[in-house]
Amino acid sequence: MPDFTVREYAFISIAYEDCPKSSLDHAYITDSAFEHLCGLAASFSKHGAKVFELTGRRKLKLDQYVGVIETPCGTRIEILPKHVELNGESDQEVIYQERKLLQKMLSVSLHLPYREVGSANLNRFKQPLHEWIITQFLKCFEHLVQRGLRFDYNRVEEEQKFLRGQLQHVKYMRQPATKKHIFPIEHDVYEVNRPENRLIRTALEVVCKKTKDANNWKLAQELRLMTSEIPRSLNIQQDFRQWQSGRLLALYSEIKPWTELILGDYMPVSTQGEWRGMSLLFPMEKLFEHFVAYHLRRNLPEYTVKTQHATEHICQHQQRNIFKLKPDIFIECPDAKPIVMDTKWKLIDQSDRAGRYGLKDSDIQQMFAYSHYYLKHDSDVVLVYPYWKDKFMQPLDDFEFRGLKAKLRVVPFNVDEPQNFKIV
Repeated sequence: MPDFTVREYAFISIAYEDCPKSSLDHAYITDSAFEHLCGLAASFSKHGAKVFELTGRRKLKLDQYVGVIETPCGTRIEILPKHVELNGESDQEVIYQERKLLQKMLSVSLHLPYREVGSANLNRFKQPLHEWIITQFLKCFEHLVQRGLRFDYNRVEEEQKFLRGQLQHVKYMRQPATKKHIFPIEHDVYEVNRPENRLIRTALEVVCKKTKDANNWKLAQELRLMTSEIPRSLNIQQDFRQWQSGRLLALYSEIKPWTELILGDYMPVSTQGEWRGMSLLFPMEKLFEHFVAYHLRRNLPEYTVKTQHATEHICQHQQRNIFKLKPDIFIECPDAKPIVMDTKWKLIDQSDRAGRYGLKDSDIQQMFAYSHYYLKHDSDVVLVYPYWKDKFMQPLDDFEFRGLKAKLRVVPFNVDEPQNFKIV
């Protein structure tokens, strides 16, 4: 089955005879794959997550989720962010830039340990998201095997014709006379069978089935042969809870996030017991929020940057606080007043004054509430939108709350040059 690459808000339709070629804004897939997506859309909508919107009997529209969806028939759809305009650039160049952004955002949000190594590493942006994840996992696993897997003592109970370890006296005394030469014993075996290794081995089996990249497949098969003595995990969640950390397991810290991505349930709602394939979906609003906060911490090390800071409530009900206010970012300044920020993954146009630049009433009202309850209207609140070339390159003129000295600032964040973003 072919793979498809689209962007946020793209359409997905059932392929028909003489249908147009699939593009970044419209993909044409098989009936079975489309039916599976419709089922997912109904499941997500039931739980309040808007991933797909049915716009007809034969068409779906994507929302602000990015990642990879795999259907039972083998169709794989890669969904990328939409932050580059198609101004004469080829689809491949746009895909390259969008993948680069998504990989950087995921690395920040999920604390994925990969390093920028320069031009030698540029080929990874040509890989679909799932192949990039697989590549990073295999590199970490290869490094782990080279440095040495960790072993552990496991208690074994067995019957032998010789004594080893501890004799189970009660069982031995209850044996019939014909089995007195057999000793029920228990002892510790120093082996590679431990929760971390079982999970990595299980993830490797998934990789061997799912990868379509020749280099990834070759390395996966080599690692599979080298670690054939490690059993698979029979209870993935329990083994993850038993994953240990510490000085002796420092090498395992790098591979853990990649293992969680491959085996974890990164979907808007739980689909346990249903087909998932290697499906990973992430809300762009959250990725953008974490990306902005991460670079604020790097660019302003003297400030304290908190995400989802929730200490205030709008109402009191029966002498209890109710309805929390959760600004995306709360900045504490050592010698200045605090700043409240909200991030919005939406393109606005600074020339569209008649349309209020694309700002929503609900967002402005929300910022007013933050200003009142967190700052007592004593300092500014800030809305952060993505930078848009020729459309939103400079902060808008400040918005003044009537009768108050506090102001609302609307500023751009250039995702391609995040190191230059400073709000104070």
